[in-house]
Amino acid sequence: MGQVGLAGAFAGLSLFNNSTAVTFDPSASSLLARTGEGALTTLGTTNAGGSIQSGCAINNIFYLAGSFSSIGNTSVSASNIASYMPSSGVFAALGSNGPNGPIHSLYCDVSTSQLWVGGSFTSPGSSVAIWDTKSNSWSAPPFKGFTGGGGEVLSITSNASENSLFFTGSFLTAFTANAIALNNTNNPNVPYSPGATPFSSSLVPVPLQGAEILGQPSSSDPEFSDISNILCPAGPDGPGNTWLAANGNGAVITIRDFSSINAYGVRLGNTFQSGFGTTTFSVTSIPDNTVQTLSYVNPSTGQNMTCTATCPLSTDSSILYQDFIFTAPVTLTGIQITLSGWTGEAPGLHMLQLLSSGAFASSNGNLQSCFSPNPSNTTSTGQWTTKDAVTNIPATLQTVLVSTVAVGASPSQAPSFTWQPYVSASGQYDVYLVIPGCADFQDCPLRTSVQVTVFPGGGSQPWVSTVSQQVQSDMTTLIYSGPIVPSSTDFVTTVSMTLANNPAGTGQDGQYELVAGNVALVLTSADVTSAAGSGSSGSNATSSSQHGFGFFEWPLSSSASIDATGTIPNTSETSLDMISIDLYNALGATTSTTVSVTVVAQHPSGTVYLGGNFQLISGSTSGVSNIVAFKSGSFISLPNNGLNGPVTSFVLSGNELYVGGSFTDTNTASMQGRLNGVAIYDVSSNSWKAMGAGVNGAVNSLALANGQIVVAGNFTEALHSSASGVPAGGLATWNVSTGLWVNSGGFVVGNMTFIGNGTLPASGQKQTQFVAGNVDTMAEYGSSGLVILSSGGSTGPLVTPMGIQLTSNVTNISSPATLTKRHPHVRRGPSAWISHLNIGTLFTRQSATSSALPPSPPAPAPAVLAGAFWTNVSTSHQVAIIGGNFSFSSSSTTSSAVAIYDPVTSSISALAGAQINGVVRAVYVDQQQQLFVGGEFNLTGTSATGLALYDLSTRQWDTSSMQPLQSSAGSSVVVRSITSSIYKSDTVIVAGSFAQAGSVSCQAICLFDTTLNQWNPLGSGIQGDISSVSYAGNTQEILIAAGSITLGGLTTNVAQYNFADSTWAAIGNSAEIPGPVTAVTANNGNYSSIFAAGRTADGSSPFMMFWDGVSWSSVGSSLQGTTNISQLLMVPLLDTHSANSIIESDRMLMISGALSDSSFGSASSVLFDGSSFIPYMATVTAQGALGSISSLFYSLANFSFGQQQFLATGIVILISIAIAAGVVFLLALIGILWTLLSRRDDRVAKYNASDDDDDDNSAQHRPSSLLEHINAATRTTILGAASPLNVIGAEKDEAARKSAAAEPDPFGPDGSNYLRAETPSDAVVGTMAAEEEFARPAHARYSFDGTGEGELPLTAGLEVEVLDDRDTAWWYTRNPQTGQEGVVPAAYLY
Repeated sequence: MGQVGLAGAFAGLSLFNNSTAVTFDPSASSLLARTGEGALTTLGTTNAGGSIQSGCAINNIFYLAGSFSSIGNTSVSASNIASYMPSSGVFAALGSNGPNGPIHSLYCDVSTSQLWVGGSFTSPGSSVAIWDTKSNSWSAPPFKGFTGGGGEVLSITSNASENSLFFTGSFLTAFTANAIALNNTNNPNVPYSPGATPFSSSLVPVPLQGAEILGQPSSSDPEFSDISNILCPAGPDGPGNTWLAANGNGAVITIRDFSSINAYGVRLGNTFQSGFGTTTFSVTSIPDNTVQTLSYVNPSTGQNMTCTATCPLSTDSSILYQDFIFTAPVTLTGIQITLSGWTGEAPGLHMLQLLSSGAFASSNGNLQSCFSPNPSNTTSTGQWTTKDAVTNIPATLQTVLVSTVAVGASPSQAPSFTWQPYVSASGQYDVYLVIPGCADFQDCPLRTSVQVTVFPGGGSQPWVSTVSQQVQSDMTTLIYSGPIVPSSTDFVTTVSMTLANNPAGTGQDGQYELVAGNVALVLTSADVTSAAGSGSSGSNATSSSQHGFGFFEWPLSSSASIDATGTIPNTSETSLDMISIDLYNALGATTSTTVSVTVVAQHPSGTVYLGGNFQLISGSTSGVSNIVAFKSGSFISLPNNGLNGPVTSFVLSGNELYVGGSFTDTNTASMQGRLNGVAIYDVSSNSWKAMGAGVNGAVNSLALANGQIVVAGNFTEALHSSASGVPAGGLATWNVSTGLWVNSGGFVVGNMTFIGNGTLPASGQKQTQFVAGNVDTMAEYGSSGLVILSSGGSTGPLVTPMGIQLTSNVTNISSPATLTKRHPHVRRGPSAWISHLNIGTLFTRQSATSSALPPSPPAPAPAVLAGAFWTNVSTSHQVAIIGGNFSFSSSSTTSSAVAIYDPVTSSISALAGAQINGVVRAVYVDQQQQLFVGGEFNLTGTSATGLALYDLSTRQWDTSSMQPLQSSAGSSVVVRSITSSIYKSDTVIVAGSFAQAGSVSCQAICLFDTTLNQWNPLGSGIQGDISSVSYAGNTQEILIAAGSITLGGLTTNVAQYNFADSTWAAIGNSAEIPGPVTAVTANNGNYSSIFAAGRTADGSSPFMMFWDGVSWSSVGSSLQGTTNISQLLMVPLLDTHSANSIIESDRMLMISGALSDSSFGSASSVLFDGSSFIPYMATVTAQGALGSISSLFYSLANFSFGQQQFLATGIVILISIAIAAGVVFLLALIGILWTLLSRRDDRVAKYNASDDDDDDNSAQHRPSSLLEHINAATRTTILGAASPLNVIGAEKDEAARKSAAAEPDPFGPDGSNYLRAETPSDAVVGTMAAEEEFARPAHARYSFDGTGEGELPLTAGLEVEVLDDRDTAWWYTRNPQTGQEGVVPAAYLY
């Protein structure tokens, strides 16, 4: 049959075998094997509720783990972990005393034959255990394991050099740290001055960029008249950095901020410009107009001093500035500084700063302070809006942020707000949260309580408290008191607020309101020491521990024995363990069970990438979510602050990091929503790249094999763009080289939890894989509507799925009177039985009304309904032209309904020009490279409906050569069949539902002459609708049409058309066929062996009938009501079955559609051997429902069943070695009858006995006995070779009938299809051994015209194959060039 395509409405296809059918429990987890080509096989399932999370291989044994109590089809008892031996298919438990909880990760150390196990368990180690495959024993790891956090290990991965292991998850570590001394006089972040103390230099100046500042009277010199220049002077004392008062006058400097400020003093730096300087001053607070008492250090003596109205300012030029501290922090809106004494012409200042109480952060914008590298900051989740709150200071407003949350929501669902104040120096601080009163907002019913977490750093544990916001008036609430670590590139103190675990109040209208005000840090004492590590200052001078989170490195060569559940000594700390310490700090100690590091990967450059469920709120990577990099000793953010959802999996391939998880974009939505579940981070360009548009659900696991990234998760589509996708029920494949989603090879619908590589492939083979998850349904092969079949499989054909995925974003057309396309099944076999007898005229038709065709079986997109092979002359590739209900993307455009698929390159292309809108049900390519496309559609911009012509050579639609089909009123054109007959060359037969073609009236079926471009009716035509067409006769001179047909006012469901005399006739008694026919086929062109299938007139039941040349009989009584048969096709076999009176032993009837039978259940294709149904293929749709097969199409126009090239039944049945005597006599009688009725053509020379001995005479030596005639007829009947009853041509047939009565000798010599045998029984037995038939080469000594029926023409020198030489006069031969067989004179060969 050549190349074979199988088309239908399916996403997955499986071959039936003798094993028990597999059913799936979606609540259990199934383990599947995946070949290098992607085909899937079920290996075993867990108990209900079980799950498989990880797997790896050592020495050809695959280990799988998760949470289950049993595994395998025989339910082997295994607690959370088991082994699988692919060679034997056996599951086994791993010893006893294994992990006593769920396992999340496995790592196979092949070098030591050890299996590392990570999860959530306490024994034999805490979250980590080791299985030694040599000793078959469990043990704890050398570091005992991990605790804290969520207490679980989620991944175990090797580093880039494979000499150490990375452990990630949700756990805490602690490392020994040592204290070092800091500058013992001053905060190192502030310029040193003897006029300051460690305490005063630790106070962060209040930003005054937005304040109103007046200095009066001011100097007239413009270089010294701008008072704002002294707030944060950009240079030394001098022009542009100094302010001077007017000559001869004191001065008053007024600062008004009009907002509430917590101030602790002022910082003043004198000017030393010649003739200017301040000697005394005073400070008055606004708005209370109180002259503040100040304390300061005398720079000359170092003594602590106080002053009020007349405070001295040093005139020593070595004193950069002096700090003057209030007796206690003061809440104010501004200050007034009076410069009352001066030297020279006038007072002046080089520096003026208002010192805060310690540090601060506002909820609504923060400005940068003097001497600070960056301002305070805030981050938030959820939606926050601004409100203005009245403070307890007259004429001032404080802007706050508010957000609402539904009553009953959990804290994780509620909005959150985080303050990140800039802290200049370490020390003891009191941290206050300012809560505006609800009375001024009139929102008291909305208020509730919040949970506030302060993370001070330096090894200190977070301080968590619950604070009520149900306050009538403004309140400042203490939320922390203790040491605070200064801000650095690695750490920032954080104050986080979210909804309390048990929120107070009932809310209003189902909502709570959260209020974010300001945070104030009040310094109570300054420290002068810091803990080493991370560059962060600590809280004391004694040895302490540094905490880490979610990451741990263990060198595989280490012989140390430590306890990682306690404090890890410095000797066991690696450089990369700083990842966990910095991560702990960057997380702000928010280490709840929902925060985790799920996966890690190290680039060969040394950069470590971490992914999980986290949000960094401190340090240089503050604001980064779910993925971060650690490079050169510190964290760096990936572009756009990471991803907006949790990360679950990594695959690192070269400079591309493939990322899977539950995200849709970067944190800043920079990729326009195209990172759905999967993304690519390009290391070299530091940029994100999309994989199409991702998948439409969460991704659980990634794996790289055979140049493809395989994605497992809980999704149903792989998206080419946000608007289009291809079915992918939990498993999708990305081709790395082409950058496209491709066919995964197998088909599955479910929530897949794991994909991993299996044992190492053999040389030259592809990597096999294992897949696990909750499976709803599965098929061995995955393909959207088309697979290519070829011989060579061990238990059936080799199945090659279509390499690309068709999509479904097309309109599904369904008509109540249309039928899924039945592909033309043209047979060009050498025989047809009794084709001249007009059997239809022997029976009376019983009905004058016909039933409508049944509705089309469901064909949800994407579905391929028809196909044809064509050799593309430009590439020399044999391609498949497919049509159906689908769409696809090619060259950045979307096309639908018809496509050209190249199996060699796995590429698809559209037909150029106008697009088809609708469903294609038939395609046909003629000898002139013209493609006929039929179905239920219109062609954009043309008048074509239901039928269109495309020129494959010029690659354009031919809209002028063929007049369009037209429908009757109230209906549409539907073309279901496009075929041709070798009897009528250069013509195409179009059949379906239509009224006329152009101006020609030809209902339901019409002939198109491709030479004249002209429509012609077939005889007097028919009425009704046609679903399927087949052919009979040696030259296909008989057309068989099936459907809902009326001839001459009477109903018939199967009719014949004779091309020779242009007449229609019913086949058999129409009353014997219970309803309209949807599929028909003639057995190898045999008119007396026809199969027809359809549904009963009331549509309730399917049927399948067999015509034996005399009557119709049912052969499908076991088919159930849901069956819809789309195609009947006789196929050759590699093996044989027992012969019977219906189907020969070397073939079977392939029945395709959506089939249901009491013996085999459901199938999409079955084989019928004449007595029983053999289930062959099953298909499923993308949604997991039963699919259907619409057609099998093939590339060879002519094939012989003797070739045995294609289809294997999988069941070998021995050939019967005897036939009942009655069958033999019946066959002999048929031969006698034929001999009486047939005559040779007048052109055939009569037998001349004198020719017997004359080898040089070309006259024909004919069989000379009745026995020879019987032998020939018998061989023809059994083998299905050219029969004596065949019609070679219409003219010869008519001549034979007219001359039958005038022939003088009915037993005269005739060599038609003669079989050499001594007796008829010899012929019968010989032909039953057709599979053993030998052939030997021979050559023609003379030319032989071979014009008689059953004779083979010869030319001198021609090589032939002798098939039977038992007759001394005539040998049965085959021309190997043409495949034609016949008898020739034995003496003509040598």
